[in-house]
Amino acid sequence: MLFYWFLKFVAIGPVAKLVFRPRVEGREHVPAGGAAILASNHLSAADWIFMPLSLRRRVTFLAKAEYFTGTGLKGRLRRAFFSAAGQVPIDRSSATAAEGAIRTGIEMLHQGRLLGIYPEGTRSPDGRLFRGKTGVARTALETGAPVVPVAMTYTPRRGPLGRRLFRVSVRFGEPLDFSRYEGLAGDRFVERSITDEIMYEIMTLSGQEYVDVYGATVKKAMDATGASAADVVGRLQPPADEAGDRAPETLAG
Repeated sequence: MLFYWFLKFVAIGPVAKLVFRPRVEGREHVPAGGAAILASNHLSAADWIFMPLSLRRRVTFLAKAEYFTGTGLKGRLRRAFFSAAGQVPIDRSSATAAEGAIRTGIEMLHQGRLLGIYPEGTRSPDGRLFRGKTGVARTALETGAPVVPVAMTYTPRRGPLGRRLFRVSVRFGEPLDFSRYEGLAGDRFVERSITDEIMYEIMTLSGQEYVDVYGATVKKAMDATGASAADVVGRLQPPADEAGDRAPETLAG
């Protein structure tokens, strides 16, 4: 835990603030204590740095297990880094693994933690906001934790010596209370409705165009065909709710 605060206030935090000058709005919407879910869009591998950096409270993310299983010196260093930073490893390879990830997130919230979730399940392939997976809704319903929508945005700017940098903005929306659905965890229609409400709030905060297709599906098709994200999306139909809809929302993908 000490390493987490060292990274935040000594090693990474001051440099990130100096170079990228992040702007923060709506910080008051994040509860000062107790369990809450931070549901964010996912544009960059750096999202997990700038969002926690804008808060006094510690944020726990569910990180993909590959970050903890590397070999050699690089693998050991990466494993030590993510473990010390308080990230929790999960397996994302199956529906069973997805259920395990949800249970892990629920456990974290029962401990009163601030849990960071990326409902899209992977980084956006083209900067747009993609369909959310319903694990975030299930987690909220089973814990009663409020969901705070979060929008990360990156605006290009010129840095010293003409270098291309980004101005980072983090916007926290008002907490969403889903207590009106108490007892309905497991109802896929309710969970889809909640997830869509969360994604709408993220879209409103971020100003992104919304695409009703899973980002992971688009990435897979892009890898297989070499087509652009726009071409792939144009050929896909909005997906039906399936077991894979609950795939875990993790640190990065």
